[in-house]
Amino acid sequence: MDYNQLAVNLLDAKSLISSLGAIGLIAIIFAETGLLVGFFFPGDSLLIIAGVAASSAASSVLGDGAKLPIATLLIGAPIAAIAGAQLGHQIGVKVGPKMFDKPDSKIFKREYVLKAEEYFNKFGPGKAVVLARFMPIVRTFLNPVAGTLDMPAKTFFLWNVVGGVLWTESMLLIGYFFGDALAPVIDKYLIPAVLLIVLLSISPMIVEVIRERRKKKAGGAEEEGAEALQAGGGRHRRG
Repeated sequence: MDYNQLAVNLLDAKSLISSLGAIGLIAIIFAETGLLVGFFFPGDSLLIIAGVAASSAASSVLGDGAKLPIATLLIGAPIAAIAGAQLGHQIGVKVGPKMFDKPDSKIFKREYVLKAEEYFNKFGPGKAVVLARFMPIVRTFLNPVAGTLDMPAKTFFLWNVVGGVLWTESMLLIGYFFGDALAPVIDKYLIPAVLLIVLLSISPMIVEVIRERRKKKAGGAEEEGAEALQAGGGRHRRG
């Protein structure tokens, strides 16, 4: 076995789907959202290509006679995404602090956890859980972070279901309905297309960040103006 080729294929959505099929895709979605070591899987690309591979353009993506069952994908992918995230949340509840305090390794980086925690605190639990689905790496680490920060299980489950369904179904259906258009250019334009989708998905977060920065700048300007007035008033009284 060529292990170097295997390592490359693990990062290649088209190769993964060709090799593993619908059940393999569902297993990968579970691993990416539930197992911390699964953060490197190309989940967005996998789902879009799987949608194309279930469309009328399947033969041009996977070869003659190969086609994924769309019903299996539409049912199995969200279930796997939801179950994986629930596992991640439970990991955070049970062993979060001990696990996240470990030093960096070749795969696990504490900066991933810190980014997820910052994201969680900044945007609140519900919005964070839903929007994180569309953000690679963050969607893996936010779930255990939510558990570590004691996000109630019922609240997490509610938003986990919303986010899991929106993420998987939207990506699959984009590939399925636009399969004929995507198939000829999928190798060249898939990554830019995924990046555009991610950007659109997190645009509310970007807008909120910009608003917060403007508020801070405005607050800082008001404080400087108040200090200037106080200083001016003091000099006047001394005169």
